[in-house]
Amino acid sequence: MRRLGSILAALVLAGCGGGLRDAFSAHAEVAGTAAGQTLSVERLATLVGKAQRIPLRPDVLTGVANVYLDYAVLATALGHGRNLHDSSLVLAAEWPLVAQLKWEQYHARLLTARGKLTPAQADSAFNEGSVRLFQHILVRVPPSAAPIVEQQKLKEIAGILRQAATQRGFNFGQLAKRYSEDPGSKVRGGYLPATPRGQFVPAFDSAAWTLPPGAMTGIVRTPFGFHIIRRPPLAEVRDSFRVDVENARSVRFDSLFVDSLAVQRKLRIESGAPALVRQAVPQIVSAREDKRPLASFTGGAFRVKDLARWLLALDPNDVRGVATASDAQLTQFVKLLAQRDMLLAEVDAAGVKLTDKDWGQVRTEHDSSVARLQGLLVLTPQLLNDSAATPAARVQLAMAHVDRYLDQAVTQGTAPFYPVPPFLASALREGTSWSLNQAGITRAYEAAQTMRAADSAGRPAPPTGLKRAPGPPPIASPGDSKPSRP
Repeated sequence: MRRLGSILAALVLAGCGGGLRDAFSAHAEVAGTAAGQTLSVERLATLVGKAQRIPLRPDVLTGVANVYLDYAVLATALGHGRNLHDSSLVLAAEWPLVAQLKWEQYHARLLTARGKLTPAQADSAFNEGSVRLFQHILVRVPPSAAPIVEQQKLKEIAGILRQAATQRGFNFGQLAKRYSEDPGSKVRGGYLPATPRGQFVPAFDSAAWTLPPGAMTGIVRTPFGFHIIRRPPLAEVRDSFRVDVENARSVRFDSLFVDSLAVQRKLRIESGAPALVRQAVPQIVSAREDKRPLASFTGGAFRVKDLARWLLALDPNDVRGVATASDAQLTQFVKLLAQRDMLLAEVDAAGVKLTDKDWGQVRTEHDSSVARLQGLLVLTPQLLNDSAATPAARVQLAMAHVDRYLDQAVTQGTAPFYPVPPFLASALREGTSWSLNQAGITRAYEAAQTMRAADSAGRPAPPTGLKRAPGPPPIASPGDSKPSRP
């Protein structure tokens, strides 16, 4: 079952006031509507008020309302026989994956145009020495370690050093796999990525960059613990060094390419962008329709609605940290996302299409999501057609399955909590009505508080661990004094 923390993150991202409108000012018993379906205040209050494991907060109720209405849109689509595997819907529902696959194709073209590093060029780079590759073995020492612990760790690394001194060359990698406590490099025989100087902590960097090829340091102390560092000779690492240098070269060229796009198209971040980002995060649903610009560039703009699309593609926990970032950090965040939007525009302008293999991957992802939704709802198009004769009846049956599932997932906690994926939900909403009512959300919150308080009052007090002694109450002996009267 999905962890409670993940449930809350999804609810907060789905809600937090997002999509609130004033269309229901005269209908305080309605929390929201979507595709002709109504979420009543009582239904929303019951879903959350009876769910003791979920914190009772207005943003959580808004999140649950969003999830409910997205399922209502899905139920309506199923009831009306919409094909959830239509190509246009698949493309919209899997936008993050589609964008990534197209970029990878375009990036491959860029790499081909740049040409690969030849073996001779890689050897020359190794001998020139501005980029170097090292191995190391680490024995960790906690920052608060007592002197006796540090002495034990020093004795341990000294023993490893003696072995390394007598078993040179490739055996250093075997020692690293056996003894090193750096999980990132341990499995690779202690190898670190080839990098220019200044990429490691100063004590490590200073010791490592004194080494000629094939040499090894003594014991080096850094804030992480004790290290033994080795610089392998070219013959040992020719292939891996070339791959590392090519990767670093690719990253550098990519960065230059992205920066050149920003310069050529005169990318400019609006002064009010940080404030708009902070507003958009808790208003994620309504932000998808917000056309206010965050950045402008020749031939276009990066708007709040574009930001919302990217936010929905990120992990909910990452998104929650955006609102607490500084203005400078948010300005840089907007710049990076605007650059990525420009990159995708370049990809589309280049006519990049999904390959058959790409389409297979996209459809597999989409089919998996749809199958999971149908499995949780215990609902398929065939079941609807077999059980109800009209679209209205099929929608009603689908909504009954939605209600049963959300009772289990939200209130009872007996089913996995799985919102309709955001890009699928957004695609299904196209052309349908969808609104939340602030007054209704507030009333549902108040009603849920009352329900929660009543449930808590009706529960027996938790056991104290004390048990009643066996036998009848004690009887005073004749010699005992009687209590005096007040």
